[in-house]
Amino acid sequence: MEVLIVAVVIILLAVVVLAKSVALIPQAEAAVIERFGKYTRTISGLNFLVPFADRIRARVDTREQVVSFPPQSAITKDNLRLMIDTVVYFRVTEPRAAVYGINNYIGGVEQLTTTTLRNVVGGMTLEETLTSRDVINQQLSGALDEKTSGWGLKIGGVELRSIDPPPSVQESMEKQMKADREKRAMILTAEGHRESAIRTAEGEKQRQILQAEGAKQAAILDAEGERQSSILRAQGERAASYLRAQGEAKAIEKTFAAIKKGRPTPELLAYRYLQTLPEMAKGDANKVWVVPSDYNAALQGFAKHLGAPGDDGVFRFEPSPVEDDLPRPEDDPGDIEDWFDIKTDPAITAAVQAAEAEAQKPVSTSLTDLPGIAPPSPEKD
Repeated sequence: MEVLIVAVVIILLAVVVLAKSVALIPQAEAAVIERFGKYTRTISGLNFLVPFADRIRARVDTREQVVSFPPQSAITKDNLRLMIDTVVYFRVTEPRAAVYGINNYIGGVEQLTTTTLRNVVGGMTLEETLTSRDVINQQLSGALDEKTSGWGLKIGGVELRSIDPPPSVQESMEKQMKADREKRAMILTAEGHRESAIRTAEGEKQRQILQAEGAKQAAILDAEGERQSSILRAQGERAASYLRAQGEAKAIEKTFAAIKKGRPTPELLAYRYLQTLPEMAKGDANKVWVVPSDYNAALQGFAKHLGAPGDDGVFRFEPSPVEDDLPRPEDDPGDIEDWFDIKTDPAITAAVQAAEAEAQKPVSTSLTDLPGIAPPSPEKD
C-alpha cells in the first residue's frame, strides 16, 4: 500500500515537473521569462523551461493595437474649450521594454496622448484646429513615437475622430455656415440668371439674324420672281402686239386687194362715204360735223380723184399699180424669232397658236361679203 502511494506521488511530481518545463506561446505573442526573478529571455512558440527556476513574467501581444480614448478637453489659442476624441494605433516591438520600462504602457499612451494633444491644440485657434486635422495628427504621431520608443512601442498613427466646440460656438458656426450657404446659393442663382439672360439674348440675336436672312432671301426671290414675271409679260405683250399688227396688216391687204379686184364705181364709193359719215359723228371728240352744200360737185370731185372716165363717160375706179417689192405681213424678220420662244410656257404656246390660227383665216375678196356694201347694179348699154 505504501508502495502504491509513493508511486502515485512520483507520477504527480513528474506531471508537475513536465508542466513546469514546457511553455507553448501562440503566434503574434511574446513571453518574458525570468529565472529566479531575473530576466533571462523572450520566447515565442514551443520552449522548454527549467522547472521551479524559470517562470513566465508576462505575455505581450505583438500585433498592432487600436486604442480609443474618451474625449479629452483642450483649450485653443483663442480661449475656447474643445472636446477631442482620439484614436491611437501602436504595436509592441520590444516586449522586454514594454514589461520593465513602464508599469502600464496602454495607460501611459493615453496620458501621453492627452498632454501632447493639449499642447498642440493650445498653439492653434479654433478655425485652425477645425481645418488642420492632418497637421495635428502628424504632430501627435511624431511626439508620441519619440516618447514611447523607450517603452518598446511603435506608434502607427493618431487620428482625431471628432472635435466638438462649445454649444454657443456650435450655434454661431451653424449660423455662419447657413449664411455662407445662403450666400453661395444667391451667388449661384445670380450666376444662373446671368447665364440664362446671356443665352436668351444670344438666342434672340440668332433668331433675329436668321429672320433677317430669311426676309432678305424672300425679298430677293420676290424681286427675282417679279422681274421674271415682268419680262415674261412684256415678251408676251410684245408678241401679241406684233401678231395683232400682223393680222390687221393682212386684213387690210386682203380688203384692198378685194376692192381693187371688184373695181367699184364712184357711186358705190360715194354711198359708202355717206354710210361712214354717221359713224364719224359718234366719236366723243366730234361735236359738230358739216355736209357740203354742193354735194354733187363734191361727189364729182371725189370720183375724179378715185376713178377715170370710160368710153361711156362714167368714172370708174382705177387701181394703182401694185409694187411687188414691198414687204408682206407674213415676211417676218429673223431677229424676232426669240419673241415667240414658248418652250417653257404651255399657256403662251396655246395663245400664240390660237392667234396664228385666227390670222390664217381666209379674207373674203367679194364686195358683197363686206358689211354695208350692196352688190353693184348691172350696167346698161
